[in-house]
Amino acid sequence: MTLSDWRFHTPDGVQDGLPDDCARKRGIEAALRAVFAARGYVEVETPGLEFHDVYAAGRGLAPQEGLYKLFDPQGRILVLRYDGTVPVARLAATLLRDEEPPLRLSYVGNMVRYGGSGGGRNIEFTQAGVELMGPCTPEADAEAIATAIAAARAAGIDQLQVAVGTVAFFKALREEWGLSEADAAELPELIESKDTLALEEIADERRLSPEARAALLAMASFEGTFDVLDRMEGLTRSPKARAALANLREVLRLLAADGLLRYVSVDLGMMGNLDYYTGIIFKGFTYGIGFPVLSGGRYDNVVAEFGRPLPATGFSLGVNLAMAALRRQGSAPEKAGPDTLFGYDPAARAPAGAFVETLRAEGRRVAVDVERRGEAELRAEGARRGIARVLFMDAEGAVR
Repeated sequence: MTLSDWRFHTPDGVQDGLPDDCARKRGIEAALRAVFAARGYVEVETPGLEFHDVYAAGRGLAPQEGLYKLFDPQGRILVLRYDGTVPVARLAATLLRDEEPPLRLSYVGNMVRYGGSGGGRNIEFTQAGVELMGPCTPEADAEAIATAIAAARAAGIDQLQVAVGTVAFFKALREEWGLSEADAAELPELIESKDTLALEEIADERRLSPEARAALLAMASFEGTFDVLDRMEGLTRSPKARAALANLREVLRLLAADGLLRYVSVDLGMMGNLDYYTGIIFKGFTYGIGFPVLSGGRYDNVVAEFGRPLPATGFSLGVNLAMAALRRQGSAPEKAGPDTLFGYDPAARAPAGAFVETLRAEGRRVAVDVERRGEAELRAEGARRGIARVLFMDAEGAVR
C-alpha cells in the first residue's frame, strides 16, 4: 500500500460512525443525560487535551503506557483525555474550588486510551458518568450504584448484573497478615483471576493462619449478597476489615430498600486499582460482551492530588460498549433518516413550506424533494428508500 492510499482509511482503533449507529448513540447519550439531570447532576465538559501532569499527579491515576501523548509548540507534554473522572477532579479542585460540597457533576465525552477497551478494542470511545464529591457515606456509594443501574437501563440494557466489592477489605487484611509489599502486589491479580492453587501455595509459603488462608480462598470463590458478608466476618479479627464489611452491608441494605438488589452481587475478589480506589468498587456486566459496560467506586484521594481534599464516588458507562452489547443481544436501532418524504407542485411553493414546518413542529423528520419529482416518481423514490410516509401537495394546495 502506498502512502497516498491511507487517505481512504482510518487509523487502527478508531472508526467512522454510520447513520444508524449515530442515531442510536445520540439516543443513548440523550437518555443518559436525562437520567443524570433527573438525579440532580449538572453536566461539565473538560478539554480533549490535558497536560501530562494531570495524569501524573499521583499514583494510580492512569497507567502511563495507556496515555496517548503529544507535544505542544512549547515542547510541553500533552495527553489526550484518558478518562472522565480525573479531569473532573481537577475541575472540582480549581475552577469549582469555592463551590460547597456536595458536588454532583456529570459528563459525556470521548476518551482516547492506547490499547483501550472502551469499544471492543477501540482507542477512542465515548464514556458517560457522574461524580458525587463531598459525602463519604454508604448512602453516597449506594446512590452511585443506583445511578449506574438507572443509566444502564436507560441505555437499553435490562439484563444487567453489578458486582460490588470493597478494596478497603483487602487492604485491611493485608495489614492484618503483615504481608510484604511483594506479596501484597502479587495477591490481587491471583485473587481476581480466582487462581486458588497459586493462593494455596502462597498461604503455605507465608505460613498464614488457618483463618487467613480461608479468607484468602474465600475471596477468590464466594459470590452472593449478605451471605458472603456473613461468612467473611467470621474469618477476620481486624477492626478495619470488619468496618469495610459493615459499610458494604449498609450499602446492600440501602439498595435492597430501593428494590435494586436483584441487579447486585457481592464479589470480594474484585480488586480494582488499589492505588486509586479507597472503598466500594463495582462493575456492571451484561451478556454478549466480554467487558464490563460500566465501572466505578470510591476514590477519596484523587481530588486531593489537585489540592482540595474531597472524598468522592462515581462511575462511568461505556457508550460504545453498551451499543455493542445491544447489537449482540439482537436489539435493532431505530433506522436513521427521514420518516416522511414530501414533494410539491412548483406552483404551491409557499403553502408547501408552511405545511412542512407544521409537520416538523409535530416531531416529524421530513425530507423535502428538491428534484421537482412528480407524485408517482416521488412515491417510487419513497418505496426505494424505505420511507413509508410519502406526501405530495398539488398546485391547488391539496395534500395526498
